Amino acid sequence: MPNKGVRCVMVEQRTSNAVTGPRRLARVYMTVAGLCVASVVQAADVSLTGIPKDSDLYQTLSGGSLLFEQAGQEHIPSSQEVVAAAQADYGRLLAVLYDNGYFGPVIQITLDGTDAAAVPPVQAPRSISRAVIRVDTGPQFRFGEAEIAPLAAGTEVPEGFASGQTASLSVLKDTVSAGVDGWRAQGHAKAELDSQRLTARHADRRINAQLRLAPGPKLRFGPLSVQGNKAVRRDRIVDIAGLPVGEVYSPDELRLATRRLRRTGAFSAVALLESERIGPGDSLPITAQVTEALPRRFGFGAELGSLEGLTLSAFWLHRNLLGGAERLRIAGEISGIGGNSGGEDYTLSARFERPATFNEDTNFYALAQIEQLDEVNFFSRQFDLEAGIERIASEERTYRLGLGLRRAKTRDAFGENDYTLLTLPLGAEFDYRDDRLDAKNGYYINASLTPFLAVSGSDNGLRSFVDARAYRTFGSTRPVTLALRGQLGSVYGPELSATPADYLFYSGGGGTVRGQPYQALGVDLGGGNVTGGRSFLAVSAEARLAVTDNIGIVGFVDGGYIGAEEFYDGSGVWHSGAGLGLRYHTGIGPIRLDIAVPTSGPETDENFQVYIGIGQSF
Repeated sequence: MPNKGVRCVMVEQRTSNAVTGPRRLARVYMTVAGLCVASVVQAADVSLTGIPKDSDLYQTLSGGSLLFEQAGQEHIPSSQEVVAAAQADYGRLLAVLYDNGYFGPVIQITLDGTDAAAVPPVQAPRSISRAVIRVDTGPQFRFGEAEIAPLAAGTEVPEGFASGQTASLSVLKDTVSAGVDGWRAQGHAKAELDSQRLTARHADRRINAQLRLAPGPKLRFGPLSVQGNKAVRRDRIVDIAGLPVGEVYSPDELRLATRRLRRTGAFSAVALLESERIGPGDSLPITAQVTEALPRRFGFGAELGSLEGLTLSAFWLHRNLLGGAERLRIAGEISGIGGNSGGEDYTLSARFERPATFNEDTNFYALAQIEQLDEVNFFSRQFDLEAGIERIASEERTYRLGLGLRRAKTRDAFGENDYTLLTLPLGAEFDYRDDRLDAKNGYYINASLTPFLAVSGSDNGLRSFVDARAYRTFGSTRPVTLALRGQLGSVYGPELSATPADYLFYSGGGGTVRGQPYQALGVDLGGGNVTGGRSFLAVSAEARLAVTDNIGIVGFVDGGYIGAEEFYDGSGVWHSGAGLGLRYHTGIGPIRLDIAVPTSGPETDENFQVYIGIGQSF
């Protein structure tokens, strides 16, 4: 049933007009008449004729039409809004037809059977119940000659810019962009389109296109000036940007400098602007336009889980502690309140970061942390001091090197132990996923290697851990994503009884083997005593099926291994779990619900486990 209401609409009347240039190939007729009265209105029925409904062109034209858009809205447009949409549709539909190679179309729009040119907006029909768009595309034009010159070495123009291909305006624009970008990549920052010659041959239905580029001189980066900064010092902004002044201009370097400034978090907006004029010695001055973010931030949170219980957390952050975009974050967390994963855990930490310390892509950090872990099979209270550097090699690759001191008191199946370690934490991260919360394709690897020198309470050794993940999606209508994960850990050096309890590995729970209770698998010493292992291996596989745009289902299987030996040799124990999951996709990532059961391994007191979170399980 059509929606109804009262509307007063005014429309302007004009005569039809022909289109010139390549536009002279098109004729359009639009008619609307009316006057301003209070009236009962209803949503107009909109149809498109002259184009097969099952064609891609029909979908493109209807998708670009404001009249069709209005018809699909809950809001009922006034007659004046319908007329305005009809007037705007001419230009919109004409652009779509030009982009598909139709340069001689006839477009006619009627409202309740009346053709009209533009009508003054002070008048409008009482009501409009039907809008019909009639399109006669005319012949489709293709490229005859398709030339662009001069081109920089290595420039790839769109495949559609070739003789015999559809003469699309978007292809012409993309071709010019590719040509200009090719020269800019070689240092010609002021490259531009110098001239274009487009000739239509109606008899052959061909468009001859001749494009001429003007590369301009090869330029070098000039000085970097800064605008908009208040609390962050100019010299630090220049250091963080790392723009290679004096070197040949490169748009990639310009984008990289912009990313460096943004990732500090000290700025809410960053733009690096090229000067309109070339400077002395063919230099190109650059201006960094920045807007500083509020320097201080405070946050807190609470989480509730059936296994972990209640978790409370809070943090205080300063984004510009010393005037050089330095970050100081102080955070605290209490977890395990009322949970079944041991007792309560406490963490209090302070982390300082200084960007661009040794060069523009190397940051310095210092960390102090007090932590208590009251787990199922061990208890640990520790104090860590660490300082080091983080090298950001690219958006996907990051490397870490640090020097640390750890003082801890632990209790496990071997009794109590006090130890002090000097550590040299090393790490590398490779993130080539297309989406961190819901990856469809790509891979991710996070590897850490921590040599430790025992000052007291342990022996010297080496702890290593690798987490590798891979993703591949098949199909488009109902895509299926296969996700694989492997985890490998080892502690080399000290005997099992002398290894720090918090350095050992356990398996079971949402991060390793779903369906098995948290840290259910360790090394059984007999008599009900269980400790962690020196070797660890876990594998997971998921098949993720999209049921609708927002809902997906997942089938998964996990397996985990714990051994007393330093490296995997098969003498340890395996366990596994499997289950099904439901995903509801939101703007911040999928909401995850997994139900899993144990399928092999030592017997447990629990028959199934439930996991809820945001983002995929891995």
